[in-house]
Amino acid sequence: MNRIAIRLLTLAILSLTLAAAPVVSVVYAAPDNEPPPPKKKKKSSEARPGIEQTAFADGYRAAYAAIYERHDYASAITQLKALGRDDQAAVANLIGYSYRQLGDYKVSQIWYERALKADPSHVKTWQYYGLWQVEQGNRDQAQYHLNRIAQLTGTTSEEYRSLAAALEKPPGTGLVY
Repeated sequence: MNRIAIRLLTLAILSLTLAAAPVVSVVYAAPDNEPPPPKKKKKSSEARPGIEQTAFADGYRAAYAAIYERHDYASAITQLKALGRDDQAAVANLIGYSYRQLGDYKVSQIWYERALKADPSHVKTWQYYGLWQVEQGNRDQAQYHLNRIAQLTGTTSEEYRSLAAALEKPPGTGLVY
């Protein structure tokens, strides 16, 4: 009887622990300064990750530097499109960001939506598209984007804090990001 009681007690404690533990399914945002991983090929005989991935990574980093270090958005767009992977969320997002910085909001929106179609969990796109929404005066949509980031990463991520700070500013004030 003592063994049965111990087993039942152990089972009860385990059950309580599992029931009380929060379910965590957080997606961490990959930094955009690193290129996205290569697409997986169907046949192992087609795999050539070395040269192709290195060329892509180098090109991605060069475009990233053009955007964030030199603010040369037009050049970055050309570089990113030349990579031939603008169907990847990270690439499409940076193209959208560059168009937004150039003031071409319509084209920027197309690229943000393309990025989210490629990866609905791409947190950086939710952030940048949310900032786009704020700039356009669409505060309700920006709030939706903020809520989406909270679902994906929680409220402590840089992406969440950046968009939340933009939403806290009164409408019509300039954004700093």
